[in-house]
Amino acid sequence: MATPTPSKPTFLRRLSLPERTYLAQALRTETVGGVLLLVAAIAALVWANTLGAGYESVRGFHLGISALGLDLSIQHWAADGLLAVFFFVAGIELKRELVAGELRDPKAAALPVIAALCGMAVPALVYALVNTFGGGSLDGWAVPTATDIAFALAVLAVIGTSLPSALRAFLLTLAVVDDLFAILIIAVFFTSDLDFVALGGAAVGLVIFWLLLRKGVRGWYIYLPLALVNWGLMYNSGVHATIAGVAMGLMLRCHRTEGEDHSPGEHIEHLVRPISAGLAVPLFALFSAGVGISGATLADVFTRPETLGVVLGLVVGKAIGIFGGTWLAARFTKAELNDDLAWPDVFAVASLAGIGFTVSLLIGELAFDGQDRLTDEVKAAVLVGSLTAAVLASVLLKMRVRKYKALVEDEERDDDQDGIPDMYELDKPEYHLRMAAIYENKAAEHRRLAQLAGAGRDDGDSPA
Repeated sequence: MATPTPSKPTFLRRLSLPERTYLAQALRTETVGGVLLLVAAIAALVWANTLGAGYESVRGFHLGISALGLDLSIQHWAADGLLAVFFFVAGIELKRELVAGELRDPKAAALPVIAALCGMAVPALVYALVNTFGGGSLDGWAVPTATDIAFALAVLAVIGTSLPSALRAFLLTLAVVDDLFAILIIAVFFTSDLDFVALGGAAVGLVIFWLLLRKGVRGWYIYLPLALVNWGLMYNSGVHATIAGVAMGLMLRCHRTEGEDHSPGEHIEHLVRPISAGLAVPLFALFSAGVGISGATLADVFTRPETLGVVLGLVVGKAIGIFGGTWLAARFTKAELNDDLAWPDVFAVASLAGIGFTVSLLIGELAFDGQDRLTDEVKAAVLVGSLTAAVLASVLLKMRVRKYKALVEDEERDDDQDGIPDMYELDKPEYHLRMAAIYENKAAEHRRLAQLAGAGRDDGDSPA
């Protein structure tokens, strides 16, 4: 008897039910946060361009404890403090993806990871080429490498397009890998002079945090003060303070044990994600996205090499990098694309990933620290590039909206009304027995109605 040939791996395959449920819950919160992020960005632009002096006064206002090295401006509190919450959630997401999500299987993870890496490398290369030939600064090479999942989902909500779960999972995986490498970029390339005493204290604090988790100690009143101390020590060490958030997120246990409906990491992520998406990131956008927009500023965006490199990196580099990396990885791993989707769908998502708002703004501030005018111009370039990528992706996605709508309806159909989509029960006898009973009841009801209709017609035909 011939040995059956192993089936080829499928790219953008259907998600498992637990993964789909988790994804739906996570992206629902991120979508709401993305809309708030969009509103905050618009408010920042209006504020900065109508009451510019007041805007600068508010975000430049200092508060904190000088003795602890924490006398920071509102803008820095938003960038170093609030974004630590965002990166804490990113750390949990990454840990969960590694132990229970799409990245736990190296073979399945290879394709989205390669796509994400190409989606960071090509924008950086585009920026470097533009600035090498244009005589600009190479300091901003990392600005166009990031993807903002919340802003991307906000765009989907605004244009009224719902992606099939496989495409949404692919977009989320890209963003998670992006966040990981953005963290590494910040830690390696944007670390100032180190204070080894503070860094050692932060390391000890993180070890204590890990030991308490290992011992199963519970209580927010223990972990929250310890997290604040770790953050403060990390800030004073010269390493960007958001690294403390990532490190603590990665320490949480994200796999479920027997009898658990949710792991501790999933539970804490469920509690903290709304704070991150609904408060921390929008406030960061409010105090970072406000740049003066004028004809001269927009002209500089398309003529100055630093800003042009950012725009082209986000719009062209991201789309080509992710799509090209995906195609090459699929070609060499012999992975087959899901029959329900096509390569233009991958290109549309790759274009959507060119929205690089939050982390791109943060890296722009770090890359051109002390160069206020250039920093503002780079922020304007991030806004222009992200907006252009959003418009391009919207057009591409709208061209396939009927296909997506049909796929989403199939994914959500629950004819037996047991709370589980039918596509996950087609191999279960119980499902087919329930459906048989439903159709039998419907048939019996139609037979009864037919008899009543026949009896009524006979009565109507009889003489009075």
